[in-house]
Amino acid sequence: MSVLLSGLVGVLVAYVLIYYSLFKGARFKSNVSLKGKTAIVTGSNTGIGKTTASDLAKRGARVILACRNKQKAEAAVYDIRKESGNPEVLYMHLDLASLESVRDFADTFLKSEPRLDLLINNAVCEAFSLGLIASGRTEDGFGMAFGVNHLGHFLLTLLLLERLKQAEHSRVVNVSALLHRLGSLDFNLLNTQKDLVTGQSSWHAFRAYCHSKLCNVLFTRELANRLEGTSVTCYCLHPGVISTEIGRNMNVLHKLLFLPMSKLFFLDPEGGAQTTLYCALQEGLEPLSGRYFSSCALQNVSTQGRDDALAKKLWEASERLCGLS
Repeated sequence: MSVLLSGLVGVLVAYVLIYYSLFKGARFKSNVSLKGKTAIVTGSNTGIGKTTASDLAKRGARVILACRNKQKAEAAVYDIRKESGNPEVLYMHLDLASLESVRDFADTFLKSEPRLDLLINNAVCEAFSLGLIASGRTEDGFGMAFGVNHLGHFLLTLLLLERLKQAEHSRVVNVSALLHRLGSLDFNLLNTQKDLVTGQSSWHAFRAYCHSKLCNVLFTRELANRLEGTSVTCYCLHPGVISTEIGRNMNVLHKLLFLPMSKLFFLDPEGGAQTTLYCALQEGLEPLSGRYFSSCALQNVSTQGRDDALAKKLWEASERLCGLS
């Protein structure tokens, strides 16, 4: 392992030890019913997305699993229906690495579903695991982290916004990460390279992930500004470091070394879904639209994450890149 990756491992270990010794995963406790309501959860065939979808189904919601992998999604539908006793759990194909797929999904949903109460933008490009992070390009040529984590969800949200506004009270929940604090935006690079990093190394991919998570925070902030006075509110969150996701791409040796620490300090998918559920269901959050949460509580974001001018600039750039302006 290189010095750089060893340093990254050290940073992540320190983060886990310090952060989770102070903020143990909180639990969202509410008996709120979702009978008659419809929710979309992206990336819900595994991990916290699946756990979130299952919880919503247990509350009586009609839940759409918006996923790329049909086989895994259909297996998740079966599991959730069986666990929840709710037959109103469906799969619809969505590949966030393709803007055409996003448009197809929105078109199918709008033609077949009369209402939308919750849009949970949960999916991420392959979760990073100690330096092993997804890189490459989307179908439209964007950097994978930027294209999937931000741009695909940005377009999806805008295409479904009118349906959300038709509900009496609806919410958009964007899953970000604490690592947004390490993110920054270079619009010159985005305009010329369709990405926020210049290379494809593990370090560049890690940086791209951090930048994309900052995009989630800024998107939520600007979306809240534009939704002011409507029935729709929005929130972003850090779910915690999830043991099943952060180790997905490790080799056998790394997993053997990593497993004891992950069991001690990292959250399982149920724990990781709690803040998502809090943002989706907690009563009285409307005055905090646009804000950032972690461990089922309001948290501060980075200085850049509070920059309204930067948020507006990202929105305008995203509209242009999606062909909306």
